[in-house]
Amino acid sequence: METNTVIHCELEAEKIVLGTLMTVPGSYSKIAEILTDESFYEPFHQHVFKAISAIKRRGDSADMIAVLREMEKFGKVDVLKLAELTSIYLSSGWMQHAQAIFDAQKRRKLIELGFALVSDANQKANDILDVQMRFEENLKNLFNETDRSIFTINDAIKEAKDQIARNHSTELKLTGTPTGFKDFDKRSGGLQKSDLIIIAGETSNGKTALSITLCLSAIFNDEAVAIYSMEMRKSQIAARMMAVQSGVSAGRIQFSRLDTGQFEAIERGLASLYNRKLFFDERSTSNIDTIVNSIRSLKKKYGISGAVVDYLQMLNVNMKGTNKEQQLAECARRLKNLAKELDIWIIALSQLSRDGDNHVPSLSRLRDSGQIAEAADIVMLIYRPELHNKTYPDPFRNKTTIGTALINVAKGRNCGVMQFLTRFEAETTKFSDLADDYIPPVQYREISKEPF
Repeated sequence: METNTVIHCELEAEKIVLGTLMTVPGSYSKIAEILTDESFYEPFHQHVFKAISAIKRRGDSADMIAVLREMEKFGKVDVLKLAELTSIYLSSGWMQHAQAIFDAQKRRKLIELGFALVSDANQKANDILDVQMRFEENLKNLFNETDRSIFTINDAIKEAKDQIARNHSTELKLTGTPTGFKDFDKRSGGLQKSDLIIIAGETSNGKTALSITLCLSAIFNDEAVAIYSMEMRKSQIAARMMAVQSGVSAGRIQFSRLDTGQFEAIERGLASLYNRKLFFDERSTSNIDTIVNSIRSLKKKYGISGAVVDYLQMLNVNMKGTNKEQQLAECARRLKNLAKELDIWIIALSQLSRDGDNHVPSLSRLRDSGQIAEAADIVMLIYRPELHNKTYPDPFRNKTTIGTALINVAKGRNCGVMQFLTRFEAETTKFSDLADDYIPPVQYREISKEPF
């Protein structure tokens, strides 16, 4: 395939803009957000602009003498060429030339992306979805480089005051996604955008079940959510949700002959699930890069409010020469950064390491990496002592363990730590608020064998 590549550059425009920046007061602030040194094609022009930018960041005037001194620090000085630039400037109308430089740089980068796409596509070892996602992400970043990301203290104060006003309104609404747990929502305002929430617990304590409960609460509040499971197919997750809504266990839904009453219950449950904004990307592997790109894509296409990743210890990251702890820490940091970048919440499930006969969960038991907790905004630890014929720790020691679970918010960056008991229906893997007068039904006196 032959290509005739045109070199896009605006050399005369570069001279006019640089001359204007060194001559006309106040000109730099007009282009500071659209041009960088890489916007200029001529290497000498790049060095000049870099010098001007360094001077302006110090708050000084960037005239020719100041620029000359700045450039001399790096030995890159051509006094005649610099003097020539100061003779070419415009007091007005020069912004069109700055725009021409900006457009030329974008064209060069588009051509560069095109060549990279062709190269990646020609490599059969590359997963085609990864190639597509990488290209889309690079293309998006190319046109988002000038998005406003710098704010003043006044902007931050205004946002905080608006929140205070909402909190004191006659009809107080949650600032985040409702979880269905009134104690948690009261303290946290729900699942908050930009937060990374870790749900951790021992095997079969209900990590997946709790994440599904939170997803259901979100979609029933008309929010869009994406689920990434390394262990379960979408049909299995759907069966779990049908179980929660119908009262018929997921095991029976998937593997047993149902009676008329169960069919009717399932149909009623399905009616509440149809057309909800819940998304699965089963093409995604356990590779963190693929999952991150998929979440970005779903945010762009469907405006998702949150995502669930089940679970951290099964994720793979391309970091040669590192151990499992370092890789998990990297995964947690990337998910946190992604949540902040896309302004969504992300729930990630994590295993706990064994601690002999002590089954009470703690932050120190987060498996393979204590740095998971450092990256997280909230860490929820699930404990079901009925599985081990134990009692709850204080202050819940006298509470029944049958059909209940303890949620320990062991870290809450913005809401503080807290503990609360929930109802847990083992047969349908359903979490819900625990009534003050709760008495466990007879059928829950025997622990269910349903997986969680």
